Amino acid sequence: MNERQPVVIDAGSAIAVGHGDQAEIELKLLAPQGSLEKLREAPCIVQHARNRGAFHRLETVYYDTPERLLFQHGMSLRVRRSGKTFIQTLKLSPNGAQPLMRRQWEAPVEGIAPDLARLPVDEVGDPVAALSNDALVAVFATKVRRHARQLDLPDASVEVAFDEGTIEADARQEVLSEIELELKSGNAGVLFDLGAQLLDAAPLQIGTRSKAERGYALAFDVAPSAAKAELSGITAELVVDDVIALLVGSCWHHLLKNHAVAEQGSDPEGVHQMRVALRRLRTICALFRRDIPSPAFLAVNTEAQWLMRQLGRARDWDVFAKETIARLAGAAPDIDLDGLRQAVEQQRKSSYGALHGVLADPRCSRFLLSLGQVVERRSWRNEIDSEALAVLSQPMPVLADKILERLHRKTLKRGARFRRLDIHAQHNLRINLKKLRYAAEFFLPLYAAHAPAKRYVKRLAGLQASLGRVCDIGSTRTLLHAIRQDDQPALHLGIGAMAGWLARDQIAVAKTLRKSWRRFKTTPAFWGR
Repeated sequence: MNERQPVVIDAGSAIAVGHGDQAEIELKLLAPQGSLEKLREAPCIVQHARNRGAFHRLETVYYDTPERLLFQHGMSLRVRRSGKTFIQTLKLSPNGAQPLMRRQWEAPVEGIAPDLARLPVDEVGDPVAALSNDALVAVFATKVRRHARQLDLPDASVEVAFDEGTIEADARQEVLSEIELELKSGNAGVLFDLGAQLLDAAPLQIGTRSKAERGYALAFDVAPSAAKAELSGITAELVVDDVIALLVGSCWHHLLKNHAVAEQGSDPEGVHQMRVALRRLRTICALFRRDIPSPAFLAVNTEAQWLMRQLGRARDWDVFAKETIARLAGAAPDIDLDGLRQAVEQQRKSSYGALHGVLADPRCSRFLLSLGQVVERRSWRNEIDSEALAVLSQPMPVLADKILERLHRKTLKRGARFRRLDIHAQHNLRINLKKLRYAAEFFLPLYAAHAPAKRYVKRLAGLQASLGRVCDIGSTRTLLHAIRQDDQPALHLGIGAMAGWLARDQIAVAKTLRKSWRRFKTTPAFWGR
């Protein structure tokens, strides 16, 4: 798709391109079957199209070693035929900071077979440098009918491709129906502008997996794996504006990487990590909103809260099914918990059915698009006064000290008379602790040379974990009530055993909780030194 290779221009965390190096910056949107014809005539396409574009039939074969060495290194190698032309492309997976960007190398070849000698192996490195053509085998293929058009916008040039076809691996086949928006020049924010406008014409979803990733999944039953948050890469030299971009961008990427895992439902960690990403995102909005009262933070927080709630039911049943019952079974192996397991698993499957509808909801897609747009356009700069703008240009350590001190004092205040806190007060304390912990983790690189910083975060995490167990006990009791209506004796045997286990657990947690609180409240602060 990329005849003119773009070069990345350093613009903070935002992506901007000109022409000259090996990178592809692309937003992929999944479209319902049969909707591409309507989408091709969307006003945002017709108004900016240079011409009617052209249709091409593309036949592509993907190659790897029998051991899938390229896949294991985050690479994909393909040869694509269009008419009488054959183009070989090697792509790398996106890095953590720029989920839209993939490094790639293209070269013409003689036929549908790859020729590794056409790649700059010194630049690409291993494992490609150590491979010969004979080591490669075809692993899957795609057959696509593509309609490509060039869009000229006021601040960017974009190539849009409407792809429909199939991915094929032996006898297996999967339908393709998607739109690729590739940035040729300008700022990547325009990709999200176009995506949001196309969403008005059809219920699109952000495509979080490439054709290669989908092909490997089809050919080898490779399930997408959940991913934890990556380090944000902030340093003491950065100003507040750049740190916000890095932190929000990190949360956005964290969400995208776990979207397909949550949708598939085979790994509970997918939903969990999406909720972690949303919680971190809401914390970022709360941390900066006081000093930078931008409407963008309020809008992001509102949608993140909505999606968190939608994911909550599936997460609760995941914890019950995969963790809580397992702990009880380990402690009391002689108790028959099959009736309880079956009832809980039925609820879990039902919750994932509802979850699929949420992730396919245009509101979810619009939120993910708007979040990418917030990062690329740095929307928190809008509609704020000169005082807030001045904060954005401050060195981050100055504001970090202020934020951490404010949260620390609030946490100690909420935890005063700790032994007398009721469930509601403990819940409020836990919320505050989460904000404090995320803030401490976000800003830890600014204080990484100090051992007290790591000690503080460790004790904070221990206290939060203890409060989390209290919360899990309350959630489990609520879930037990939801399945108590069934009159099966085997189920009620399990419910009774679980109720007794929770009562015992609550007593044990209370002791741990008091100890964790004492350790935390006597831990010295690590900021402001």
